[in-house]
Amino acid sequence: METIAGYRTYIELIRPLIVDQEIISTGMTREIERAEAVLDAALAGKRCAIVSSGDAGIYAMAGLVLELCRLKGIAIHKPGTPAESRGGLLIEVVPGIPALAAGAALLGAPLTHDFAAVSLSDLLTPWDTIARRIEAAAAADFVIVIYNPRSRRRKDNLDRACDIILRHRPPQTPVGVVTGAMRANQRVAIATLADLPDMHVDMQTTLFVGNGDTTVYRDFMITPRGYSDKYAVSGNALRTDADRNGLTVN
Repeated sequence: METIAGYRTYIELIRPLIVDQEIISTGMTREIERAEAVLDAALAGKRCAIVSSGDAGIYAMAGLVLELCRLKGIAIHKPGTPAESRGGLLIEVVPGIPALAAGAALLGAPLTHDFAAVSLSDLLTPWDTIARRIEAAAAADFVIVIYNPRSRRRKDNLDRACDIILRHRPPQTPVGVVTGAMRANQRVAIATLADLPDMHVDMQTTLFVGNGDTTVYRDFMITPRGYSDKYAVSGNALRTDADRNGLTVN
């Protein structure tokens, strides 16, 4: 790789892996500038990587890069595209571990059943749209994963989101609070929906608001899939239809 582009914080996270590559680094809110610069480098014949935290396709740069290619009419193709259909830039989106997966693992198993993810950043999405999505997810009893809950300039959106969710969930609903998942500043806590507005959270925090079945056992947050409703549980053994028919499952 000849050129690496990324938000300054993410470049620093991978600094030990950088040898002599050209670096394209910009601050927050300058994503378009960064993406255009790396596309220019790629069109000039350089092999480039643009890095994101978590997964590049989840609240990250993959979508912007592809959108710019479409708007600019840049021909692109995927790895594995038949030779006769190739043209322009080869673009590969490499999967990563998103904050919702890393945070869920640290909490236990809060996402075992259906869930929805919502970002509270209204920099690109109007608050009215965000509020409608939160309302719909809360009313449908999804576990709700909240990204970007609070920043220095957005101090009230989390309070407003909690007010919406509290219309559909009791105050004691468990909420997982994970900051800096798998990083040096990692913090993990389990609180309640009522306590959430007063907790210290920031842009590196991911919140996991439980659904009507989510429970806390010891220090694990668990959202049941429904096995214990469908199958009889005796002591610590799960009895299935096979057991009841005379077959033993170990």
